[in-house]
Formats: sequence, structure tokens, C-alpha cells
Amino acid sequence: VQLVESGGGLVQAGGSLRLSCVAYGSSFSIMTMGWYRRAPGKQRELVAHITSGGGSTNYADSVKGRFTISRDNAKNTMYLQMNSLKPEDTAVYYCNANVFDLILDKVLDYWGRGTQVTVSS
Repeated sequence: VQLVESGGGLVQAGGSLRLSCVAYGSSFSIMTMGWYRRAPGKQRELVAHITSGGGSTNYADSVKGRFTISRDNAKNTMYLQMNSLKPEDTAVYYCNANVFDLILDKVLDYWGRGTQVTVSS
């Protein structure tokens, strides 16, 4: 399985971006998914998390009310709508997925390569 993020870029404070993460591959079932970020000089942190059916989500306190995570299982795609962006949201954003491999009959953890989000003040 390969996870590919897109949608990052440069935006002014107060602006919006929408990140996408597409899972490519075969013979798999995606379970939970999440967005993480790593800002310069800081550790990677969880931004938002969503369950397999999309019925349950949770967010880092720093993004609650501004970011919305969603997924389209028919398209093997997860999204992160980011509104009211702040300079402190500047980071590389990574997609993460727990995937059940139907051939190996086990759950595996996958990461994308990341997409840069830069918010100017």
C-alpha cells in the first residue's frame, strides 16, 4: 500500500487549505486513518484521527474548531480541511493508515511522504 498526500502549499494567515491522502494498492482494507504533522525543531504530533467508518473523529486541541477530517472509503481517500490557518500550523503534514492486508492476514501501519504547509503572517 502506498499513501500519497497532496494539497499542501503556501497560504496567508486566516486562509484555508484542503489536504488529501490517497491509498494505492490492492488486497487491503483501510482501518483507522490520521493526519500528523512535524514542525521545524519539533516532534511529530497527531493532528486528527478518524475511524474506519468515519463515525468517530478526534482532534488535537490546537486545531479543534478549525480543521475537519473526513474520508471517502469508496475512493480510498482521506481529507483534512484546514480553515483559519495560523503561522504555527506551518509543518510537514503526514498521512497515516492502519491497513488490514488481506493476503498477509495482518494489520500493517503505513505513512505517506508528507506535504508541506506553510502559513505566512
